[in-house]
Amino acid sequence: MPESPLYQRYMKAHRAHLDHRAACSTCTDEARCREGQEIWTVFARAQDSYLKRQRG
Repeated sequence: MPESPLYQRYMKAHRAHLDHRAACSTCTDEARCREGQEIWTVFARAQDSYLKRQRG
């Protein structure tokens, strides 16, 4: 079964977050730079949407 576009968006946002976190010396688990916060917000929203759909 092919992955849904929602899942693909969620995974793309997750990868963007991980890539930024690895490259940014400012971001920590508790605090994020402005760009990191924006990336995190996109990731969190995509994750919430995906999980909501999974629950039905």
